[in-house]
Amino acid sequence: MPSYRLPASSESDPDATRSSLLRRLKNWEDHGGWQEFFDTYWKLIYAVAIKAGLSDAEAHDVVQETVVAVAKQMRESGFDRQRSSFKNWLCLITRRRIVDHLRLRKPDRPNPKIPKGDSTETGTNLLHRVPDPASVDLEAVWAEEWRKNLVDIAIERVKSRLPAKQFQIFDLYVLKAVPLREVTRTLHVSATLVYVTKHRVSSLVKGEVRRMEQQSE
Repeated sequence: MPSYRLPASSESDPDATRSSLLRRLKNWEDHGGWQEFFDTYWKLIYAVAIKAGLSDAEAHDVVQETVVAVAKQMRESGFDRQRSSFKNWLCLITRRRIVDHLRLRKPDRPNPKIPKGDSTETGTNLLHRVPDPASVDLEAVWAEEWRKNLVDIAIERVKSRLPAKQFQIFDLYVLKAVPLREVTRTLHVSATLVYVTKHRVSSLVKGEVRRMEQQSE
């Protein structure tokens, strides 16, 4: 049976790994470091902004503004792990950008989540459906989306370290919920291999999520 163990480099100290990236972010010219930061967190920031009631365009603006705010803080004062976890620090920066957009909305601007032409809603009623910054529990939304984002990133990292066939089994059977019989017939593998692959790859993903959680605390 093939081994699913991750390379030794992935077992390095997670705090050191996070610290290394944060040090890189102090250098605005480190395009690789900033690209890694953006690739890791932009979907998280975007999803939280959308759930807070912003439009697609506004959510993309929040992503850009958050990255810029992170860049400025990293250059001016850096990140102080004694005062906050990285997870909470990034949440606070994102929250400020979201609240700014909610407060800047014009009084007659409806919530983008409400269908156009809803005959049961008058223009006045629509105004009351626009989120109030104080009423949006962004911390709860952030916690939920943070976890989802960790799982997505963990899956991609594990995928890059596995033979294509092994991840294909996991993708079909676990991620896409394709019935076992169809998986075995499509990929010409045994049911035993499918079960073993599910268990081992799932363990790798969970391990990767734990490492990233440690990095963010």
